[in-house]
Amino acid sequence: MSNSIKLSARERIASLLDDSSFVEVGAYVTSRSTDFNMQEKENPADGVITGYGVMNENLVYVYSQDVTVLNGSVGEMHAKKIAKIYDMAMKVGAPVVGLIDCAGLRLQEATDALNGFGEIYLKQTLASGVIPQITAVFGTCGGGSAIVSSLSDFTFMAKEGSKLFVNSPNALDGNNEAKLNTASAGYHSEQTGLTDGIFDTELEVLGQIRQLVDILPSCYGDETCADCFDDINRIVPNADGLKEDAKSVLIMIADNQTFVELKKDFAKDMVTGFIKLNGITVGCVANQVEDGGNVLSTNGALKAAKFVTFCDAFQIPVLTLTNCKGFAATVEEEKTVAGAVAKLTYAFANATVPKVNVVIGDAFGTAYVAMNSKSIGADIEFAWPSAKIGTMCPTMAAKIMYAEEIEKVSDKNAFIKEKAAEYETLQSSAIAAAKRGYVDDVIEPDATRKRVIAAMEMLFTKREDRPSKKHGTV
Repeated sequence: MSNSIKLSARERIASLLDDSSFVEVGAYVTSRSTDFNMQEKENPADGVITGYGVMNENLVYVYSQDVTVLNGSVGEMHAKKIAKIYDMAMKVGAPVVGLIDCAGLRLQEATDALNGFGEIYLKQTLASGVIPQITAVFGTCGGGSAIVSSLSDFTFMAKEGSKLFVNSPNALDGNNEAKLNTASAGYHSEQTGLTDGIFDTELEVLGQIRQLVDILPSCYGDETCADCFDDINRIVPNADGLKEDAKSVLIMIADNQTFVELKKDFAKDMVTGFIKLNGITVGCVANQVEDGGNVLSTNGALKAAKFVTFCDAFQIPVLTLTNCKGFAATVEEEKTVAGAVAKLTYAFANATVPKVNVVIGDAFGTAYVAMNSKSIGADIEFAWPSAKIGTMCPTMAAKIMYAEEIEKVSDKNAFIKEKAAEYETLQSSAIAAAKRGYVDDVIEPDATRKRVIAAMEMLFTKREDRPSKKHGTV
């Protein structure tokens, strides 16, 4: 039996915000509908508590759906209260946090409720790139509500009791909840990437939101800079032994070794999240070889592309750690990987924020190009001395280039090894790339923190224009 505590809508707000800081807005709003004897039913606040408060000295707007009132369903006035919160948040430049526990559309209000969903969607799209939007799913988030969470920048779920779906598992042909629970937190964490994190308790979810809000800018144009009490010249011991565990490298170089990871259970070959470097928030993207990340996959590319787009929208610098040999090669991946990598390439190339790339391992072919290489716009590119940068693995290149000669020699392995070493020196080493200007400097792994910080500080005032257009189409 679960020991997790199920909080009420008001308790969730109280736990999320600083003590006694919540100010309710629209407390007396109620439904206007009289159909189906709605006027005879008690519906306090029309099933959603809205207002604003403070979170670690940051102003935040919040709405929390009350499942005890008409199952938290969205009706006309319910939706208008949420839309009002968005209007207020965009005027002052503050994040919106939505705490979802909702049965979906209120059937008694039919088209009025349907129009209400549309009003919420409109406010979310207008707010996208203006203010951060975070949702947490504590109960049911079905039908139209699933679009609300997906229009947000970040979504978190409680492991128990939370459901996120457009169609419930039992409504899918050939499926049922016992066979495959497509609404569960675990399913979305591992299979769809619709949630950025799942936690055992509601309090842990709320704690993660507090940590995320603390590291993000309040709005577009806001600077996320705080005092740094960590040594900016701190050496990272044994960093060269961590090249296959990029997540550990990010933790080691971060201020106070704090890394806020997102979507950690989805596309584990790619790591995304936030760190601070000398007090400045930095978005991080890295190939996680230890978890299968030596090739670019469809899900990994899409995960990184969305994250980079968010960082660019809010002027958050991007750091990449590259260790990638090519593309995932399966029949299923072949259907989607080109389109996904195109989106990743576009996200990096289109981003005008400071961009720093550190090649910590292999960097081969167009997969490397897509990973924030200098050729698609990285401002600074570093490489560790052991890094290999080129078209492909030197051994494979030697086998292709010297195919005829290999057939004629007696000691084929020795010949291939010799030619591969020659190819690596001339074409695939970090020094070879640096001589051609594709790498700005070859740095010692233990100096990664101080060199990246120096690069980010140099790029702090970066301004870059793009050709005049309405928007791109990738």
